[in-house]
Amino acid sequence: MNGAQALVHALEAEGCTHVFGYPGGAIMPVYDALRDSPIEHVLVRHEQAAALAADAWGRLRREPGVCLATSGPGATNLVTGIANAAMDSAPLVAITGQVPTQVLGTDAFQELDVFGVTMPIVKHSFLVRDPDQVASTLHEAFAIAREGRPGPVLVDLPKDVQMAPASVEGAARRPLAATEPVDPAGLVRALDLLDAAERPLVYAGGGVAMASAVEAFRAFIEASGIPCVTTLKGLGLLPREHDAFVGMLGMHGTTAANASVQACDLLVVVGARFDDRATMALGEFAPAARVIHLDVDPGEVGKLRAADVRLIGDLASALAALSGRRSIPAWRDRCRARKASARPRLDHPGPGVFAPRLLDRVSEAFGDELILACDVGQHQMWVAQHCRIPEPRVHLSSGGLGTMGYGLPAAIGAALAEPERHVLCVTGDGSIMMNIQELATVKRYGLPVKILLLDNACLGLVRQWQELFFEARYSEIDLSDNPDFVELAEALGIPAFRIERADQEAEAVERLLAAEGPTLCHCVIDPRENVWPLVPPGQSLNTQMLGPRGGPS
Repeated sequence: MNGAQALVHALEAEGCTHVFGYPGGAIMPVYDALRDSPIEHVLVRHEQAAALAADAWGRLRREPGVCLATSGPGATNLVTGIANAAMDSAPLVAITGQVPTQVLGTDAFQELDVFGVTMPIVKHSFLVRDPDQVASTLHEAFAIAREGRPGPVLVDLPKDVQMAPASVEGAARRPLAATEPVDPAGLVRALDLLDAAERPLVYAGGGVAMASAVEAFRAFIEASGIPCVTTLKGLGLLPREHDAFVGMLGMHGTTAANASVQACDLLVVVGARFDDRATMALGEFAPAARVIHLDVDPGEVGKLRAADVRLIGDLASALAALSGRRSIPAWRDRCRARKASARPRLDHPGPGVFAPRLLDRVSEAFGDELILACDVGQHQMWVAQHCRIPEPRVHLSSGGLGTMGYGLPAAIGAALAEPERHVLCVTGDGSIMMNIQELATVKRYGLPVKILLLDNACLGLVRQWQELFFEARYSEIDLSDNPDFVELAEALGIPAFRIERADQEAEAVERLLAAEGPTLCHCVIDPRENVWPLVPPGQSLNTQMLGPRGGPS
C-alpha cells in the first residue's frame, strides 16, 4: 500500500461515500487509488464547486464533506469554499496535492503554501511528510471537523508521500470527545432570571441544529411558551406558523421580530453569536435585556455582548433543565399581535411575476421533503422571508460569507447526500453565472435538481443599496446582456422554460414539481423590486424601512 491508497482506505473507514474534486498532477496518485474504491468521485467543473458541494453534503449528513484538488491553482480555487464552511461551521475535509517534499520552498511548478494561505479559515491544518502518518492524520482530520463547533480541516499531501510505501497499522476512526454538560450553578442562575423576567425572548441560531438539539429546542419552546426569533441559519427551528415563532430578526427581519427584540427584558440566546446582520447597531440591540447565552463554543459567549449567565456545553441537556412554563400571557399576546400585523403581503398588483409569492407557492407545493439550496442576493432574503422551511438542516444558504455561486454546487451536494428528497436551487442571474458550469455536472450525474432562476437583469441587492444609500448612482450593476438562460441550459442538456407573467406562476410550480429530472425555470422579474423591510446599515432594529407599500413584501 502506498500513501494514496492509505488515504483512500482511511476515507472508506470513515464511512465516506462521495468525494467532490478535480484531478491534477500533484494529486494524481490519489485519483489512481480511487479507481479501486467504492467511494464515488464527483467530477465538478471548477474546484470551488467541489468545496461548496462538499460543504452542503456535510451540512445535510452531519459528517465531513470531502473535496479534492491538486496543488497551486487547484488549492487556491478551494479557498472560497473552505472559508464558506468556516463561517457557517460546516464539517469539511479538504485534501490537496502538494509538490514533492524535496522541492518544497523552491517555487516549483504549481507549488503553493496552501497550509499558510488557509490558516485563518480552518480549524486545523496538516502537511503530511511521513507516509505512515497519512491514514492516522486523515482520521484525526475527520474528528476535528466533526467535534465541538464543526468546521473545515485541511490535509496537504506532497506527491512523494502519496507514492511512497505506507502502513495503516494502528490507524482508526477516533471516537468523538463528548460535549461537556453545562455548569449546574449557571443553570440555577438562569432559572432565576427566567422566573423573574416579564418579557423573555429566545434568540436562536444555526448552532442549535449543529448541536443536534432541534428536538430539545422545540420541546423547550413548547414547555416554556417563550416567544422566539431566529437568525437566517436558525430558520426551521420552529414552523413559521408556530404560535411562539415571531420571525427572523435582523437587517431583513420582520418588523414583529425586531420590535420584540427591542422590547424584551431577557434574551435567551441559543446557538447564536450576535452577528452584525442580526443585531445591526450592537450598542442599541435589546437595550433593556439581560442575557443568558447557551453555546458549545466558549469563544462566542461574551465576544460581542456580555452575558449575565454563560452556559457552555451540551445544548440539549441545558434546554431540558431550563424547561418549565412561564407565566407571561400578556407578553405572549403582544408578540402574537405583532406577528399578525406584520404578515407578508403577497397581493402584488402588477402583471409580472412576484418573486415572494412564487417562492411561497413553490415551497408549499414541495412540502416537507424539500431541500432549499439558495444563492446570495435579493432572492436569498426572499427565500428566508417567504419559504416554508421545515427544519434548519434543509435550508442551505451561505450565511456568514455570503458566497455568490453557492446555490448550484450546494444543490449538487444535496442531491447526492439525500437522493430521496426534492432539491430546489433558488438563484439569481448574477449568482448563477458564478458557477453556471456546474450545470454540466448536474447533467453528467443525472441529478434531479430543480433550478428556479430569478432574473432581474442586474445585481439586485447592490442595485437596491445604491438606490437607497448612494442617491441612485448606479455603478456596474447592469446585467441586461445576460445570455438566454433557457438556451444555455438546453445546450448543457438541462430542460428549461421561461415565465414572465403572474398568471404563469402556478403552472411553473406544477412543472417543477412534476419534472423527474433536472429542470430550470427562468423567471423574469421586475428589476425595480426591493427586499422589504430593511434596517439601514449602522442603524438600530427600531429603524426599519418598509417600502412604498408601507409594509413587508
